[in-house]
Amino acid sequence: QVQLVESGGGSVQAGGSLRLSCAASGRTSVMGWFRQASEKGREFVAAISRSGGSTNYADSAKGRFTIARDNAKNTVYLQMNSLKPEDTAVYYCAARIGVVLTNTVPSYDYWGQGTQVIVSS
Repeated sequence: QVQLVESGGGSVQAGGSLRLSCAASGRTSVMGWFRQASEKGREFVAAISRSGGSTNYADSAKGRFTIARDNAKNTVYLQMNSLKPEDTAVYYCAARIGVVLTNTVPSYDYWGQGTQVIVSS
């Protein structure tokens, strides 16, 4: 069982930046970030392979967000730049046992509690 704890959320004005962190209690394979806005389903944001050599982004995140990991610290990061009001959501860290990068909620085995991001216009 892997426990995930997110941090780094908060309130920021449009155009600003935030960096989310997710600390895992043990070794993980593929890690991902998802988000869920009010009254909407959970959607994929980004994923990264164990080595960090492969990444995948949702179209909404490309060019603005960067996912990275530090395996020595069992931590994955999401650097978010040029934030928009539509980025407002609870952001969840997720980990999967498998090694293939995926972007679907059911394919991830472990989830954090989430961290709130609010972007004001």
